[in-house]
Amino acid sequence: MSDQVKMTAMNYDADRPAAENPVKVMDLSFRDGHQSLFATRGRTEDMIPVAEMMDEIGFWALETWGGATFDTMHRFLNEDPWERLRTLKRYVKKTPFSMLLRAQNLVGYRNYADDLATAFVERAAENGMDIFRTFDALNDYRNFETVVKQIKKSGKHFQGCICYSLTEPRLGGDVYDLKYYVDRAKALDDMGADSICIKDMAGMIAPYDAYAIVKAIKEVTKTPVHLHSHFTSGMAQMSHLKAIEAGVDIVDTCMTPYAFRTAHPAIEPLVMALLGTNRDTGFDIKKLAEINEVLEKEVMPKYKHLMDDSKCSIIDINVLLHQTPGGMLSNLVNQLREMDALDKIDQVYKELPIVRKELGQIPLVTPTSQIVGIQTVNNVLFDTPEERYKMITAQVKDLCYGLYGKTAVPIDPEVQKKALKGYPRGEEPITCRPAEVLEPEMEKAKQEIGDLAKDIDDLVIYALYPVTGKKFLEWKYGVTPAPPEVKALTLDEVKKRDELIAKAKAGKLIEPKAATPEKSENVRTFNVFVDGEFFNVEVDPIGDFQPMAAAPRPAAAAAAPKAAPAAAPKAAAPAAAPKAAAPAPAVVEGGTPLMAPMPGMIIKNVVNVGDTVKVGDPVVILEAMKMENSLAAPCDGEVKALNYGTGDSVPKDAVLAVIG
Repeated sequence: MSDQVKMTAMNYDADRPAAENPVKVMDLSFRDGHQSLFATRGRTEDMIPVAEMMDEIGFWALETWGGATFDTMHRFLNEDPWERLRTLKRYVKKTPFSMLLRAQNLVGYRNYADDLATAFVERAAENGMDIFRTFDALNDYRNFETVVKQIKKSGKHFQGCICYSLTEPRLGGDVYDLKYYVDRAKALDDMGADSICIKDMAGMIAPYDAYAIVKAIKEVTKTPVHLHSHFTSGMAQMSHLKAIEAGVDIVDTCMTPYAFRTAHPAIEPLVMALLGTNRDTGFDIKKLAEINEVLEKEVMPKYKHLMDDSKCSIIDINVLLHQTPGGMLSNLVNQLREMDALDKIDQVYKELPIVRKELGQIPLVTPTSQIVGIQTVNNVLFDTPEERYKMITAQVKDLCYGLYGKTAVPIDPEVQKKALKGYPRGEEPITCRPAEVLEPEMEKAKQEIGDLAKDIDDLVIYALYPVTGKKFLEWKYGVTPAPPEVKALTLDEVKKRDELIAKAKAGKLIEPKAATPEKSENVRTFNVFVDGEFFNVEVDPIGDFQPMAAAPRPAAAAAAPKAAPAAAPKAAAPAAAPKAAAPAPAVVEGGTPLMAPMPGMIIKNVVNVGDTVKVGDPVVILEAMKMENSLAAPCDGEVKALNYGTGDSVPKDAVLAVIG
């Protein structure tokens, strides 16, 4: 600990009595903190240095898993999600672990069958999970039934969530009023919730609204109430204090390096604000400061290139207008940038509340934030004055059919009718519990993946994510080598990258006198941004450098092509933003191309070469930002070529198929 911290904390504990009713705190640094700030790219190896220290603070729980971690770890970090749980449990002996469970969505983006949902919860509990923070994007608690049954059977803590949403700038309106939240809390109480969480995923809850909701819920239940509020709008700290005054039992915070912006309030200011009161946390500020020093010096430098430092402000008050969680906003911006359509962002903001209302005024949280967000982008880019909803994602069709549950208000009938035209399950929406129409998945997955899945945990990974899950298992067992972009970044590499940036700014990237050496297998590619210009630079560590265990950069970086080799490094010149890597498409004469309308990943080819198709028939399923788009044949004819396969990343305007 630095001398300054020692001096500041010298008399901190003098005459500090224990609080009568200390507020409990859950730390989110290991999950929602890095998910919010740097795209869930936090690695297990960077949690271990502070894990034992975190265990000594006295947190009610540590959120370590769930949400986007399962997807990101196997897809971009070459890490086994189950192993993270087992590893951290070896370091954290006293503090319970919490995860974010998307009810029947589990950790994915659709409702899964009951057999898979049961297996997932059972395996999570067996691997070390203690508290299951369970939410449904539509607040349709029928989607809780299967997972809650297994949570209880496993003897674990069921925390039921109410996803916070608004139709007006403040609490009220025709849908999300005080009665709505009280009724939802009563329903969770009736389901046997061990605690009730008000889940404010976009940071919209105002302080006095937080007070009113917490107070009203506390009047109808003795179940502990937990407030989760992102910092995005800047109100979360004030809302925490008003909720504490209203009697909230638990709040969520992050360690300072992982706090603020689109993440959560920091723990340290809360500790000091409550010092000496009857809600005093009892936490030792000196121990918190020691943890922060480790995070600042040894961990955060590895991730700073992933954080958005383009804005001066650390808050985004616009979230109160469009209600979109911060992570989703950055995804929308990246998607538009890759499509050379960033100039349309204002149109997206304008269209977003319209789409949300037409799709049932649904709360914007995973996966509904993606469903609404991507459909909004599609509307802005592809609609014409004569026709809206020209390209409807598979997930919007599923929503309109009822596969996600019951929406807050009815879906616009015209939109629903258009979405369900030709829908494979039928054109009349269902009203039953969604999973009742889903076929069991585990046995089918077992037959498909075969011996590549060595145990039940491997099988669940594949069942949840058939395309990327299979690719991860091939890396895990050496069937195919893990690509360089999923390797861990070391502090040594961070130092070299920073030195390059400093030289670029100073204009000192000059011709070397020695001959250019051959590149080794350790060469790494970095995107360098200097005064608004982009450079693609390769770094090849030398000396006694030891490659790290495989782990990655974000999706955009992972897809970036390596810089072309040069005779000698010269002063870097501005380069075009890299496109998604993919095999060069075959050139076929005399046919009509089916082109990718946006960058994405091929989920599957619906047809085979030689098949006959009619205009409008589905040909390729393209995933963009985790939402699936069925791309139709542009004309009648025979499929002459399919240029990409399952799992391939493609740039915008790639020729996916040729119809002749």
